[in-house]
Amino acid sequence: MQHCENYDKPVQFFYNYSGKYITDDWSTRDYVVLGVGLTVCVIVILSNILVITAIIINRNFHFPIYYLLGNMAAADLFAGVSYVNLLFHTGPYTIGLSKHQWFVRGALVDMSLMASVANLLAVAVERHQTIFTMQLHSNMSNRRVGLLILGIWAVAVFMGLVPFMGWDCICDLDACSITAPLYKRSFLAFWAMLNLIMFSIMVAMYARIFVYVHRRCRSRPALDVDQLNYETVVNLMKTVAIVLGAFVICWTPGLVILLLDGLNCKVCQVLKYEKYCLALAECNSLVNPIIYSYRDEDMRKTFKQILCFLCRTEGDQQGELSPVEFKKKDGSKRSSLRLPLFSASSTG
Repeated sequence: MQHCENYDKPVQFFYNYSGKYITDDWSTRDYVVLGVGLTVCVIVILSNILVITAIIINRNFHFPIYYLLGNMAAADLFAGVSYVNLLFHTGPYTIGLSKHQWFVRGALVDMSLMASVANLLAVAVERHQTIFTMQLHSNMSNRRVGLLILGIWAVAVFMGLVPFMGWDCICDLDACSITAPLYKRSFLAFWAMLNLIMFSIMVAMYARIFVYVHRRCRSRPALDVDQLNYETVVNLMKTVAIVLGAFVICWTPGLVILLLDGLNCKVCQVLKYEKYCLALAECNSLVNPIIYSYRDEDMRKTFKQILCFLCRTEGDQQGELSPVEFKKKDGSKRSSLRLPLFSASSTG
């Protein structure tokens, strides 16, 4: 960060200067926001751990598209953790933050958004490739998928740290934004436009895919030996499209607010809608596991098996022998029982 006469000023100074006033008094509204927010974050974290676990243990999901969806769940999990951090460093808590802590707080949220957007773009490209060749899964190797996922997180970390590396308004108070008083308005405008453009690209790609699928459905014969595989490809594509749609719906209002703030709109009352938009964005990390459960029978069955296994394990710890592993009565070598491999019907 730059050094200037404002460098040693506390975070509250920048909030007061921009007009986003904070106090050290806790209101009933603050307690409600904290309580509801923490509850949602806990559900987000647990549900996305469930998705990641299902993808790891079910061999039906060991394909590039599911690895990317698993990485999407990891981004949602990271979002849940970043929102927990935000809740404990917002409102009256903000007064006690150092500038470094404030930038870390913002960077975590920015990283989770960037990871999700970049991951959705990778999924869109993967689906575009497979649909037009009518393949169920991409031919990418596990190594290439792993490198792609590492690249997604590298981009997310870099973009999250950009304000910390100098794109701030500490030495240029007149350029400070209102919603994020230590960020320059130009950064908010850039950030919002970048994400909105990526949204538009992904929506255009899926629109092209749907047009292609619609034309193919009209031209293909009524009976086809590959009918089941074709329907599976289309259903998986629809599931991914719903995930993208939910993401766009949840994040677009917040990005529009940031864009209006970045463009220095004086009559837009961005602070009035800021918290509602942030709450809507947080809900996006919660809806993806619901979408997977509703759209994918294989995923739903795997969820049930994981939860049933956890319930049985809890019962074993209360005095019953574990069905997974036990010792022989004579105390000799331990024997073990393998859990059945998770398997279910094709993706629906």
